[in-house]
Amino acid sequence: MDAPLATKLRNLVQRLGFERDWSLIVMGAIVGSVTALGAIGFHEALVWTEHRSREAMELWWGWIVLVPMAGALVTGLLVHYFARDARGHGVPQVIHAVAVKKGVIPIRVGVVKILASIATVGSGGSSGAEGPIVQIGATAGSALGRFMRAGAEHQNTLVGCGAAAGIASVFNAPITGVLFVMEIILRDFSLKTFTPIVVAAVFSTALTQAILGVDDAIFASTLDGYQFTLAELPFYILLGLLCAMIGVAFTKTLHAGEEAFERLKLHPVARPVSGALLLGLSGLLFVAITSRADMEAVVPPFFGNGYETIRWTIDPASYGVDGRGAPGLGAETGLRVSFILLALLVAFKTVATTFTLGSGGSGGVFAPSLFVGAAAGGAFGLVLANTGILPAGSSPATFALVGMGAVVAATTFAPLTAILLLFELTREPLVLLPIMLAAVIATVSGQLMMRDSIYTSKLKQAGVLLGWSTDLAALRSVPVASCELSRLPPEPVYPSDPVSKLITLHAQHHLPDFPVVDQETGAYLGMVTGTDIRTALIDREAIPLLLVAELLRPDLPTVSRDETLETVMDKFSRTDTASLVVVSPIDETLPMAMISRQEVVRRYRVALEG
Repeated sequence: MDAPLATKLRNLVQRLGFERDWSLIVMGAIVGSVTALGAIGFHEALVWTEHRSREAMELWWGWIVLVPMAGALVTGLLVHYFARDARGHGVPQVIHAVAVKKGVIPIRVGVVKILASIATVGSGGSSGAEGPIVQIGATAGSALGRFMRAGAEHQNTLVGCGAAAGIASVFNAPITGVLFVMEIILRDFSLKTFTPIVVAAVFSTALTQAILGVDDAIFASTLDGYQFTLAELPFYILLGLLCAMIGVAFTKTLHAGEEAFERLKLHPVARPVSGALLLGLSGLLFVAITSRADMEAVVPPFFGNGYETIRWTIDPASYGVDGRGAPGLGAETGLRVSFILLALLVAFKTVATTFTLGSGGSGGVFAPSLFVGAAAGGAFGLVLANTGILPAGSSPATFALVGMGAVVAATTFAPLTAILLLFELTREPLVLLPIMLAAVIATVSGQLMMRDSIYTSKLKQAGVLLGWSTDLAALRSVPVASCELSRLPPEPVYPSDPVSKLITLHAQHHLPDFPVVDQETGAYLGMVTGTDIRTALIDREAIPLLLVAELLRPDLPTVSRDETLETVMDKFSRTDTASLVVVSPIDETLPMAMISRQEVVRRYRVALEG
């Protein structure tokens, strides 16, 4: 890192009239622009790879198995030998970096994530682009933050800027990008965080549109003449409940697959290859059992991101005039709608995503969730149509659209993101009300069925606990090093010292707690608290006979200077002490200072007032 250059740039920004918050906005614009360029390159490379893979699969059925295996081999080699943090669907890794690593993401992780995701999704792996592009953008934000020495307080915000810019660019959805970051990654809706993230999303979207020359919705809807009516309310409530169950099943299946592949005694490079083998075999099985009346395509429709199949599912023309099935095949998919086909797509896409991501492939879960939701909603709409209770003016395609948002909400526990995502992906305001209803129902129902979302369950297993309020975000942004630390007692306290020494020190210096160290090495052994001393004073006659070792509490946690106040607050919640020992960054066995509960509360208030 060129520190002098970074200092010059930071000083230049400030001389131009940008104070600290304004400089963060400028950096947000830079992150948004850089992420847009990366997203465009990623998208173009992915489209090219998908094209070549599909052409190969259409030549010979064996390539349906071999092409995904080749892509998985490339992914396994890249991830295992260059950046193991690039494994998986990306978003949990970014959340972990924000919650635990103070927003530090190595550049090599972003580079490997790009290449691994192109190899996985481009070769037919069942995953999407949002996870990779979030990690790519977050890496750009993290790198700029470190280069400009933005400080721990703003590092996470710049990571959020990159993530929002990635979503905005790849989905042409700036509002969704902002909400995705604030609702899922940062869990912080404060104005200081909101402003630079909005700027990053706007710059990313504008630059992407300027370079590609398009401003079209990815899933443009054709629901001409549709009008939401009161009679449809019960059906969308039922659809929300159905999508909650499907979303929970999707999440639990994926996590069960991850655990199953981790238990396999295979080399880390071989795991994604084994998953790709199962994916290819499931593709052949689907082609074999699917009726020729339902499907004439060679490539399984659940391979890759599945965008063409989603477009077919949400097109009213696919369901015919009466909503009971069209006689013609989808132009791009080679599919003919039927309840059995849609139900099969729900099941096979869930399993295919588990094989791909559970085995260590690289990609996101947005696209699979949208796919499963569209197929489930379409199947639900067909049931209504075939039983004669489909409301007049409605179509199974409408339920497919709503199902997309409901399953995303059920898997992510982020209804705002799901609602805005569907609106920006389709630009269809006519279904906004049913999507809002179904997404909220799916979220609430999903939370009753499982405690953690598709993004947070693995983090919880790793011991990372996440909150939902700006309170935790405020604590998370303040490192211990920035707090006012208390000095250690003027003279060390040893286990062999009499307790009367502590009473004297307490009276002279008003110290609440006393760290105890080894007499030879100076290593921290534990602490005697003010509560312990007051308890001992009840029997004053015994004081001359008591040694410090008898009151020593060796189980109390210590704190390091690079921890955040969120972690410190959690440690205080498990103790009854007024302070904790801060250990040396050079040798964590040596105490160097104390941090008080009162100081944590004071800095918490300052951070909230911002």
